[in-house]
Amino acid sequence: MDEATLAQLLDPTVLTLLDGIGYSPSQELALATRLREDGMSPELARELLAQAQLRQEAEAKFGSFAERMLFTRDGLAQATRLSVAAHHARRLLAAEPGTIGDLGCGLGGDSMAIAGLGGTVRAVDADPVTAALAAYNLRSLDTVTVEQGLAEEQDLSALDVLWLDPARRTGDGRTSAARRLTDPESFSPTLTWAFSTAAHVEGVGIKLGPALDHALIPDGWEAQWVSESGDVVEVALFHGSVRQRPGRNALVLGAGSALQIHESQLPEDDEERIGELGTYLFEPDGAIVRSGLVTALCEPLGMRRVSEKIAYLTGDTLPTGSAANAVRAYEIAEVLPAGIKQLRRALVERGIGRVVIKKRGADIVPDQVRRQLKLPDGEAATLVFTRLGEDHVVLLTQPVDLSVPAEV
Repeated sequence: MDEATLAQLLDPTVLTLLDGIGYSPSQELALATRLREDGMSPELARELLAQAQLRQEAEAKFGSFAERMLFTRDGLAQATRLSVAAHHARRLLAAEPGTIGDLGCGLGGDSMAIAGLGGTVRAVDADPVTAALAAYNLRSLDTVTVEQGLAEEQDLSALDVLWLDPARRTGDGRTSAARRLTDPESFSPTLTWAFSTAAHVEGVGIKLGPALDHALIPDGWEAQWVSESGDVVEVALFHGSVRQRPGRNALVLGAGSALQIHESQLPEDDEERIGELGTYLFEPDGAIVRSGLVTALCEPLGMRRVSEKIAYLTGDTLPTGSAANAVRAYEIAEVLPAGIKQLRRALVERGIGRVVIKKRGADIVPDQVRRQLKLPDGEAATLVFTRLGEDHVVLLTQPVDLSVPAEV
């Protein structure tokens, strides 16, 4: 969306028309034709349909709020889920700041949560279209101001706490294809600049991608990897008044529950019986894996690793309560041969015709293996290609629903 199309989109008459569009892919051509027959330019007609589609897609992140918001596709992809934004807001507001600077505010998800919980926010984004969309999305919140500008040019003395979301893609997301950046000094603002703000404000939170190299975390900062409903969404770095505890931790958010694990819970020694297969295979939540805290689960949950360097666990007891959010569980039926011909024969003999293939520590391409197996119709199962100790194995498993108590 360019600025000229944005200006047309923000016309109250056009916005009212957008609210009345019931979008469905099968009706897109008919809707576009009708809009153009009514005198609308092709560019604006395309944008209206795009907005109607994006509103539907945004419900997963913003719920009913999406019905009255405007988006760009890249902006929606990078936007914080409202449930996670509420977590950010509670952390920042616990410091009782006067004004929070949301620098790199994007479409306004975090500012929405902060203001919705009673905070005062100054939201800034470098991209003029994104800033205008944020202003529209936050129009009903009187404790938020939105402006276009660079984070590095803001007067930090007027802010008590900062929430920074550095741009980690090339392009503007509107006129060119975006590419994910991996060098922190190519972020906008750079990670070095983001860290430097700690000297000028009471507290700083920085949202980054979960693949962040642990070596980049400064001493004394808190690094929190967050997953929500099984998806790893970020690592957030905290300093000053918004820091809770230095070091790495993983926060696993589930339906009505939360589990947090800190690096202080890591055992000093390896668990016993590594590589000895139990009744179940456990796949730790991605936030726990990314934060390097897998072995913190072993003692409290009675688990052990299948191999020293593999992030799969095994054991004989299913976790309950909030601990069930920490892992996905699979009941192990048996160990099968790893060769394609022998594996196919074993699966056909057992009536298995549909497989989900998972891997860790195995040099395979799941889709390629599935094609090579050429299984006839049959029952479903999950195959896990991994290592047991130093040996490559294939585990025949069935998923276990940890939300339902196991039968005794």
